[in-house]
Amino acid sequence: MAERQFRRRGAVVAAAGVVMLAGGCGEAVPDGGGEEGAAVVRGAAAELVRARSSKARTSMEMAAGGTRVTIRGRGVYDFREQVGQLKVSLPQGPAGDPTRQPITELLAPGALFMKNRGAGVPEDKWVRVETGSMADGNLVTGGATDPLAAAEILRGARDVRYMGAERVGGVDVRHYRGVADLGRAARRASEGPRDALAAAAKGFATPRVPFDVYLDEQGRIRKIRHRFSFVNGQQERPVDVASTTLLYEFGVDVDVRLPDRDDIFAGRIAEE
Repeated sequence: MAERQFRRRGAVVAAAGVVMLAGGCGEAVPDGGGEEGAAVVRGAAAELVRARSSKARTSMEMAAGGTRVTIRGRGVYDFREQVGQLKVSLPQGPAGDPTRQPITELLAPGALFMKNRGAGVPEDKWVRVETGSMADGNLVTGGATDPLAAAEILRGARDVRYMGAERVGGVDVRHYRGVADLGRAARRASEGPRDALAAAAKGFATPRVPFDVYLDEQGRIRKIRHRFSFVNGQQERPVDVASTTLLYEFGVDVDVRLPDRDDIFAGRIAEE
């Protein structure tokens, strides 16, 4: 299969502080909560598609049985093509030495590709996973929540409250807090993340996902934090997961090349 290449040439981000006007560029985000605020929050995914692309930083904190670990990622995402690339850093080994190398993850509609997966996978091979077949829809398993999926979860937002004006990364934002229903989000989601969200709605301990989201003047997500309750099959009790995604430098160039079929590992993946 020929190598697929996605490339976006984004426009230069407008000067800081300039509010884009209505008429295809979005409106200023309202201060109020309630249904007005909920409507703005539910539309955040569409605003990211309008923005084309961005850089992303992710953090996933997991707590189970008194143990807490943090997984961090950094990369870029194209919201129109629904593809992205993250470099995910795993926690250090027991002795504090960085024994694990970062995992390269390619995010694509319906699929997650991982390189340097370990557990018997050759160094030059990729692992491909169908996100719709994962109990959590890959909102947790990959160690980073797909940035578009993180936004699409908000389509199921309810009980939205406006928490006030703040600053994130030097940008003025409005902070909203609420709860998203994964089943509702899946029914309203765009085609790419739909199956993953539907799988998560069934696989999570609860389909209700508390969130905090910080929107800029154009309604774009600058920061979003979800709190998941996930049963991973290795714990008797649900694992509490806090997933945070930061988005910045909208309109950047994104060049994501999905692996050829011959580069994908076809063997069995051992449990680490």
